[in-house]
Amino acid sequence: MIEFELPDGIKNLKKMLNGLAGGIMRKWARWADDNEHQRVDEWTNLMWNAMKGMGTSMFGASGKEKKPGEQKEGEPKKIGTRNIQLAVTVEELGWGDAGLYLAMPSPGLGGAAVAAAGTPEQRERFLKRFSEGKPKWGAMAITEPGCGSDSAAITTTAVRDGDSWIINGEKIFVTAGKGAAEDSEGLVVVWATVDKKAGRAGIKSFIVDHHTPGMKVTKLEHKLGIRASDTAAIIFEDCRVPFSNILGDPEVKAGFKGVMATFDATRPMVAGNALGIARASLEEVQRLLKEAGVEMRYGVAANNLTAREKDVMMMEAQLKASRLLTWKASWMADAGIHNNMEASACKAKTGKAITWITQKAVELMGPLGYSRKLLLEKWMRDGKINDIFEGTGQINTLIVARRILDYGRDELK
Repeated sequence: MIEFELPDGIKNLKKMLNGLAGGIMRKWARWADDNEHQRVDEWTNLMWNAMKGMGTSMFGASGKEKKPGEQKEGEPKKIGTRNIQLAVTVEELGWGDAGLYLAMPSPGLGGAAVAAAGTPEQRERFLKRFSEGKPKWGAMAITEPGCGSDSAAITTTAVRDGDSWIINGEKIFVTAGKGAAEDSEGLVVVWATVDKKAGRAGIKSFIVDHHTPGMKVTKLEHKLGIRASDTAAIIFEDCRVPFSNILGDPEVKAGFKGVMATFDATRPMVAGNALGIARASLEEVQRLLKEAGVEMRYGVAANNLTAREKDVMMMEAQLKASRLLTWKASWMADAGIHNNMEASACKAKTGKAITWITQKAVELMGPLGYSRKLLLEKWMRDGKINDIFEGTGQINTLIVARRILDYGRDELK
């Protein structure tokens, strides 16, 4: 029997987070959008204390080495729920406000990389800090002025110098970059090449601690949406880090592939954020139509439905289809099943769905939807990024095609 029911514990968490999102995040959503990069102390402190109480594993990072669940011979394999729980959590926080969700203190994508590809010693050394002290942020620095979707074209270099690495280069569009590099005791995971001639095989990741000399935030981007979240440009000039800060085992040659696997866990979370924004937009349209006395006639033949009814029902269908793909990818991660194709599929599908759903919500409400009286126009702006970051929709569609056709990178570009 196929089960689509969430465990009671996650249902209760979802209910609690929905109250938090509606009571705190929605209250600050417009202010945070109007005051770009300004932190909401009430939200920052609340979420930092909550994160410390629940443990960093809720946010995709843990300072403890993962061990397989103990089970007797012949018993079915025990499947965890961490990734499903995280997908549900992110959807509720995205429903509240995507910008504030991305601005909250957490290990972030950098912490997720350490959790996925770091050694036990690195996980203990770098992630334990996210459960103590003052608010902290983590970040991942990949994109460069001349390198976007093709991460193999990275030009930032890391050169071995005795018991250190010296990093030089420029990174842009680093989510939470300022918080991680300058405003807290955080960390930035930087992608750099140790051998340009080796191509992708020469790319490694390095953990750069907060306030490391040679790492400097040079710019904060002014963005269309998610304006509460800082998006930074960072320059590395003779930035020296310890040899042990290379992510994972330095002797393992598949470093690039190992860090890329981080996205198999985080892309469903991006999809979860998109689901929250899309759901918020759909629910607002449904509320406004109900207040206007407009009812949806379910069960009526499609050719007898109004254009408005067809649009709303398609919004509902796109949202549900995207959620099922996201939950499947998350469940596979919890079950220890390789989910590279499913992670990219849910990210690509949800990125397209949220763009269409939020634009349709504004369109259906006409001038009211386009005005600042409602949050619909903000959600449309916030939504688009989900089709762009952590692999564009086109890149993720390409990954899905390669997996279905069993083609390599050189065979299908």
